[in-house]
Amino acid sequence: MRAGAGAGPRPASPADATPWVTLPRRDWAALRSATPLTLSEADLVQLRGINERVSLDEVADVYLPLSRLLNLYVAATQDLHRATDTFLGSLAAKVPFVIGIAGSVAVGKSTTSRILQALLSRWPDHPEVALVTTDGFLWPNAELERRGLMDRKGFPESYDVASLVRFVARVKSGEPEVAAPVYSHLTYDIVDDEKVLVRQPDVLIVEGLNVLQTGTSADERRVFVSDFFDFSIYVDAEEEDIARWYIERFRTLRSTAFRDPRSYFRRYADLTDEEADATARDIWDRINGVNLRENVLPTRSRADLVLQKALDHGVHTVHLRKL
Repeated sequence: MRAGAGAGPRPASPADATPWVTLPRRDWAALRSATPLTLSEADLVQLRGINERVSLDEVADVYLPLSRLLNLYVAATQDLHRATDTFLGSLAAKVPFVIGIAGSVAVGKSTTSRILQALLSRWPDHPEVALVTTDGFLWPNAELERRGLMDRKGFPESYDVASLVRFVARVKSGEPEVAAPVYSHLTYDIVDDEKVLVRQPDVLIVEGLNVLQTGTSADERRVFVSDFFDFSIYVDAEEEDIARWYIERFRTLRSTAFRDPRSYFRRYADLTDEEADATARDIWDRINGVNLRENVLPTRSRADLVLQKALDHGVHTVHLRKL
């Protein structure tokens, strides 16, 4: 296996113990059992990200077994909450099951999040599934510029972490309605006076680059957003593959979204293929690749499940943490 981001959790060998069960795609797909495929090709078209080639076969092989596993986890967690309420003699509170999804820029974690949201919402025990991305908790561009962080966008220090933690804590505590900021990938900034409202969902998916991150030993008293997760997923691939997907996506955006006069990246719309590839590679090497290696990848070992992708964007191996 090549060295880099896609190495995945180290598989078991006869000589050592491992906290992971490692399953090739075929064995993982068999765990779907009788879970029905509830998405159509038309649904999938709406859920796919730019330049991603997720097929219904991929949904059936990878995401249906995962939705079945998560359904079992949600049911078990709900039972545990009921047991605690019974012990305390209190009325059962509706506490959402919170899923964190992490991974690099361009690895496909947003598509993974949308597919899981669609599948989980079709299970009868938890029909209300909310999805929030941590992009909304980036500092506004004006604040990033004031702090000299525009070239560090996506790095941990570019987020209003305190607000993100408060948001998830309020949802997890069962508040009737909690608002989250909205981020526009077109204007590359927070949208003023626009919020997404989360109203006591059965399941909350929190998707973002750094959602599994914790601090150093000096931060041991801090609360992190991952402290509220009931289950966490890391979407993984080799770094050189992710970089290639990023460059392909940049080229596609150059001829689509970047041509919108409102786009923050309008200046890239008229680049030639060679200029676009060179620009995307430079952004990757200076920003996204550095962030992956320094901040995102080190959190992979904290996930409960790792989806490991191949160059074709398909998941070929699943690593599941043992309880």
